[in-house]
Amino acid sequence: MYESTRGNLSGQSASQAITLGMVPSGGLFVPTDVPNLNWQDLQGLTYRDVAKQVMTLYLPEFSQDILSDIANVYADGTFDGQNPAPLISVGSFGVLELWHGPTAAFKDMALQVLPDLLKVSLDHLEMDTNVLVLVATSGDTGKAALEGFKNRAGIQIVVFYPEGGVSAVQERQMTTTEGMNTHVVAVKGNFDQCQSAVKRMFASETLKAQLQEHNLIFSSANSINWGRLLPQIVYYFWAYLQAVDQGKVAPGEKMNVVVPTGNFGNLQAAYYAQRMGLPVGRLICASNKNNVLADFFTNGVYQSERDFYQTISPSMDIMISSNFERFLYEMSGRNGEQIQAWYDVANHGTFTVDPVTLKQCQDIVYAGWANEEETLETISRSYQAYQYVFDPHTAVAMKVYEDYLSSTNDQTFTVIASTASPFKFASNVLTGLEGQKDKKWRDEWEALDYLSQLTGLKIPSGLQGLDGKPAKTVETCEAEGISEVLRRMFM
Repeated sequence: MYESTRGNLSGQSASQAITLGMVPSGGLFVPTDVPNLNWQDLQGLTYRDVAKQVMTLYLPEFSQDILSDIANVYADGTFDGQNPAPLISVGSFGVLELWHGPTAAFKDMALQVLPDLLKVSLDHLEMDTNVLVLVATSGDTGKAALEGFKNRAGIQIVVFYPEGGVSAVQERQMTTTEGMNTHVVAVKGNFDQCQSAVKRMFASETLKAQLQEHNLIFSSANSINWGRLLPQIVYYFWAYLQAVDQGKVAPGEKMNVVVPTGNFGNLQAAYYAQRMGLPVGRLICASNKNNVLADFFTNGVYQSERDFYQTISPSMDIMISSNFERFLYEMSGRNGEQIQAWYDVANHGTFTVDPVTLKQCQDIVYAGWANEEETLETISRSYQAYQYVFDPHTAVAMKVYEDYLSSTNDQTFTVIASTASPFKFASNVLTGLEGQKDKKWRDEWEALDYLSQLTGLKIPSGLQGLDGKPAKTVETCEAEGISEVLRRMFM
């Protein structure tokens, strides 16, 4: 069963949690009990079967046949190659490449599964209604969600992204998405404003009643939805299984995990894997210049109202880390009243946790951050040292890992979660590799080709020919006008 992080709803089934997306009156769904899973029972299985085993524990009302069908997406050619999430040996550490799906970003690992989880959940609840999926994106979630939900019967999906706040490739991926049920809206503002506006719509009883008159209900494809977070737990088990097979860790020995993050969902998934019994040591949280999380783990103060920076790692340009609420719920001893008090709107996005909770957080997570110059320098230095090309998000993780090593000398085998193909941010990667002087590319599309020529790497198929594809008409609005956009579209 599932309960709210704010103590205002409990006893919900997996189907209810997935269909609702988030708790209507505020809060996020978490499993009432976190199950145990012996990683050794997964040895020798394919990724598809590991995914089925992990998800089974959290989806008791889903039949084994249905879960087999859902997990088959990892083996049916949707992802490149036999291994959808390969662990690549780089120096003395490993890089878990999570970007071999159709949109070349880690969001595919979950968003190729969520549409089926949502459909089956609706069937279980016998809900004869259409679903309006709302998505706020800082770049990668949008395209992955559009790709997963396109042309799904009974589902409409609207993606809101910050105008000018995503890379040219990310924007073009979204605007060229096919599908009769896909819609894209550019919002004048940043990701946090998009996300906050979407959350307000989920909480609006008036808007929900108006949609119900048109046989529509809300759901979410952001990682606030448990059905988005659950499949992400799988690849940490997969990383460990590969590390054992490759002789990087002895069976039962711990591995560390480094995650570049803005919304904390990817790191929260690693935490749940650890809670399930996976031998994970330190979780290392890597932020860019928007370092609200790094500051929190230092002083216990969460302060989202601060200067916002638009960076070369745009998917991490986030101040309000939604999934962090789930983490604090666990660290506070599942104290829903305390979470409600911390997240009270009267706090204006700032709160301070008690020393006991902060100590719990620091015992599990090491946090650091990297600025723009450090990120570019890391891209260059890592390529020279390892002949490996990091995108600007994974480069942040690499720099923070280096800082962690310098401060702790912890020699535990470490896995860095690589969240996007470097080709999604080719211009910035090339700036790291070669600098701006005498640059040999005029725009993002020439940068793709030049990066391929320079490194010998193949441009992911989902990024090829984007500049020549027909684009959707993109509506533009202020964050406060998002609800009016929905009314025009669907009422």
